[in-house]
Amino acid sequence: MEKFFQELKKNFAEAVSRNRGKGVLFSGGLDSALVVSYSGKSKAISVGLESYGEDRYYAERVAKFLKLDHYHNIVKIEEAIATIPKVIKILKSFDPAIPNDVTAYLGLKCAKDMGIGSMMTGDGSDEIFAGYDFMLKIKDLEEYMARMHSAMQFSSNKIGEALGIAIKQPFLDKEFAYFSRGIDLDLKIRKENGQTWGKWILRKAFEGVLPQEILWQTKRPLEYGSGMTELRKVVESLISDKEFEEDKKKYPIKFWNKEHFYYYRIYREVVGEIPLPKEEEKTCRCCGAGMYQSAFHCKVCGDVTEWKKI
Repeated sequence: MEKFFQELKKNFAEAVSRNRGKGVLFSGGLDSALVVSYSGKSKAISVGLESYGEDRYYAERVAKFLKLDHYHNIVKIEEAIATIPKVIKILKSFDPAIPNDVTAYLGLKCAKDMGIGSMMTGDGSDEIFAGYDFMLKIKDLEEYMARMHSAMQFSSNKIGEALGIAIKQPFLDKEFAYFSRGIDLDLKIRKENGQTWGKWILRKAFEGVLPQEILWQTKRPLEYGSGMTELRKVVESLISDKEFEEDKKKYPIKFWNKEHFYYYRIYREVVGEIPLPKEEEKTCRCCGAGMYQSAFHCKVCGDVTEWKKI
């Protein structure tokens, strides 16, 4: 097993070298921490909403351990709210995952303001190494992951393009992704000290490269780690119950809640009408937009089809 660990580390180091950027979008989570560990003198940039979120603790822990050039951008709630229309316009989406995307936007915008033209991310690690908690409950996970890999999209690419920043994604490097997809699933999901872990092989292989508390931290969605989940409470408060109940009837969309409706109102202003399905596409059950036949997730409204019903 140790020989395989060394092979994995060698392949990853080469992937980072082939996809090196001048900066790293850095949360302190496992994936970005691994990227920054092999990124040389790239500047690590993280984002936090005022005093919220856990990312700052983990980012500073890694930065101290690796002696990184680290910059933590503290954002006020007003700035984060003002960023929402910009993100919706770029992504052409009112997916409730917007707080995640706001974090990515503010991190990449910070890099641009600092004169950094290329940024590395940890995109793709969870998808390839089974890092999402929901994956532990899927029986035919190999088939699910194969279909997921055929339709993967990351908001950082579109945001980077809009800001004029080149996005580098070592986990999605062609050679490394091919190597990683060939790793047995029971090495990606395995028990350690009585707990079942996704990305087990990454955690074990890189022991010694990073502190144990970084390697064995649980998955934190970007919005939670950065504190951007607080935006949900603010957005909900901007629309009254009466306004929501009356106005949502105007549109043939299944809104999940007031937050979803809030994003849609901005979508109508900055993007326009929802695109109709093309001939080869299926129709989203929530908003009516077109979706690839293999897709589980509507990129316009964020609706997710249950795996068992596909």
